[in-house]
Amino acid sequence: MSRVVFMEERCKGCRLCVEVCPVHILRPSGRFNRHGYEVMEMEGQCTGCASCAVMCPDVAIRVFKSAKTKGGKA
Repeated sequence: MSRVVFMEERCKGCRLCVEVCPVHILRPSGRFNRHGYEVMEMEGQCTGCASCAVMCPDVAIRVFKSAKTKGGKA
């Protein structure tokens, strides 16, 4: 399964990742980093599209894609 990892200390809580996610699995976490910004979290199944990472102005997101198996399914 693909997954999104947030580097919480880099996140500024802009929520651009939340807006761009095509499957709507990103949301504010309720946790705050040491700079006082609310960080985001993943809740649900990630498709690995990496739209969130491309959109993030602070390079605070890493996307790990599932390896494809023979037959094209992850």
